[in-house]
Amino acid sequence: SLHNFVKAALPEQIIEITDPILVEERVTRRTPDVKILRNDRHLRCLNSLFEIGLTCSAESPNERIDMSDVVTKLCSIRDKLHPTRLRHEVGT
Repeated sequence: SLHNFVKAALPEQIIEITDPILVEERVTRRTPDVKILRNDRHLRCLNSLFEIGLTCSAESPNERIDMSDVVTKLCSIRDKLHPTRLRHEVGT
C-alpha cells in the first residue's frame, strides 16, 4: 500500500518518494550530499508532512492523529519554513 511504501521510505529515502519538482530547487542549490540534504530545513519539514500523512492514514481509527493535533503540527511546520512572516499576513 502507499501507506506502507511511505512508512518504509522515511526518513532516509525522502528524496526518492517526493515529487522531483518539490525537491529540485533544494538539490540543485546544494551538493547532492545526503548529509547536507538531511540537515536541510525544508526536507525536515517535508518529512514531518509525510509523518502527519502516515498518522492520518493509519488503518485503525484509534491510531489516527486528532485533527486539532494535525493543525498544531502544520502550524509548527509553517513557522519553521517562514519564521519571520507576520501571523496577520497568513490569516491567523
